Amino acid sequence: MIALALALGSSLAYGCGDFLGGLGARRAHVLRTVMVAAPASLVVELLLWPLLGASFDAATLAWGAASGVASAGAFVLLYRTLAIGPMNVLSPITALVSAALPVGVGLLQGEHLAAAGMIGLPLALVAVVLVSAGPGVRGPRPSRTALLLAFGAGAAIALQLVFLHQAPAESGVGPLIVGRAVSSAVTLGAAFLLRRRLGLEKPAYAMSAAAGALDSVANLLFLLAARSGDLAVVAVIVALYPAGTVLLARKVLGERLHRGQLIGLGTAAAAVTLLALS
Repeated sequence: MIALALALGSSLAYGCGDFLGGLGARRAHVLRTVMVAAPASLVVELLLWPLLGASFDAATLAWGAASGVASAGAFVLLYRTLAIGPMNVLSPITALVSAALPVGVGLLQGEHLAAAGMIGLPLALVAVVLVSAGPGVRGPRPSRTALLLAFGAGAAIALQLVFLHQAPAESGVGPLIVGRAVSSAVTLGAAFLLRRRLGLEKPAYAMSAAAGALDSVANLLFLLAARSGDLAVVAVIVALYPAGTVLLARKVLGERLHRGQLIGLGTAAAAVTLLALS
């Protein structure tokens, strides 16, 4: 039950962070937004170090660095995917893959679910697709390149979660610090190499920093949830993060929820209830 609550908190934090990051990226090149968000995220994790402790043995360094590379790759692939479009097809694919791969890893590692969980898990995957989908699927079909990028983005997100889960349980926030340091270095390096293409627009500093801070909170809650529960369950609950994004978009931007998203939110609530019973 504790793991489920932590996973829900992680999902909410991811959704809110994505919402703020998306708003920030409207004002300037996405790399300028990430250049603020990534270091801000690292600062939050460094502040958590004295409170939660951290160790940096070889396994922590290796898995943390791997998660950082996957995180940087996820940013690049995800934004490139959504830039190509159509978003209402590609976004659900990315969210579904990001949930399905950790679920598979968890089950292969010997995790078992009760009867309620066996129903709740696929139901949650359906909810991921419904919540993250746009108002319809009519229109241009995605190209093969776009589909490959969508799968790649989902896989990169999934690998970040799996790598964090593989880090030693007694390492505290060590893998988070290492991962964020690596992803920050990769992002800043890419921004330096592409500096002539970034434009002159200044990023929304406060919004971008808040997005980075929320990403750190989400990563921490995921790590704690995965350490106290099953990766298969935790990952699929975390993948419901689009729910937080669409609810904030409705509240702040006045965007309407279409019927499929409302059904998705209801399906998510039912799935979480079943997983809690399991």
